[in-house]
Amino acid sequence: MGKDVIIACDFDSAEKTFAFLDKFTGRKPFVKIGMELYYAEGPSIVKEIKRRGHKIFLDLKLHDIPNTVKKSMAVLSRLDVDMTNLHAAGTKRMMEAAIEGLTREDGSRPMLIAVTQLTSTDQESMENDLLIKEPIDRVVMHYAHNAKEAGLDGVVCSPLEAGKVHDTCGNGFVTVTPGVRFADGDIGDQKRVMTPEQAKIIGSDYIVVGRPITAASDPVAAYERCVKEFCD
Repeated sequence: MGKDVIIACDFDSAEKTFAFLDKFTGRKPFVKIGMELYYAEGPSIVKEIKRRGHKIFLDLKLHDIPNTVKKSMAVLSRLDVDMTNLHAAGTKRMMEAAIEGLTREDGSRPMLIAVTQLTSTDQESMENDLLIKEPIDRVVMHYAHNAKEAGLDGVVCSPLEAGKVHDTCGNGFVTVTPGVRFADGDIGDQKRVMTPEQAKIIGSDYIVVGRPITAASDPVAAYERCVKEFCD
């Protein structure tokens, strides 16, 4: 499994998204479509970005009763995305239902990964806001184990946890890690962060990078820097 950099296209319109993607005249980057863009533009934005030759991670973080998630995943599977996700906190039954809905008649399906804890969550907020008193590392590993048992392909986790996820679930279990910033960059609202080079060393399979690329004065150069640090 090759490593890859996924650009978070956190824009609020198709116009801004395509103005950004049009800068990439060579290599077509793997892109993440999150809630902001999907809610603004709907399925059409997914289809058009796919038509342009990009791999797509559809980041909608489903979390509902199993039957609702199953039916929703069946709809998303028709969009021909490469990866999508849900919240591991929705229980193993919900994750199993998601796999059922996502799998097409021919047996194919997008990669499905589970969010363990958001990278904006730290131990203090988890204890005070969520009333989860266990150490965050133990919570993440438990959620990852549940996701693997449910048949998922991997998890979204902090790069700080990627190596431990592999230790717990095996090297074939994919780690997708946001919270990646350049060493000389602003960490924004992320609390558990790492550089692309550090994420590579510790075992991330995919890194998700947003503002360090999308807000850069030269986004293509920033993307190529990420690829060089993480993939080469």
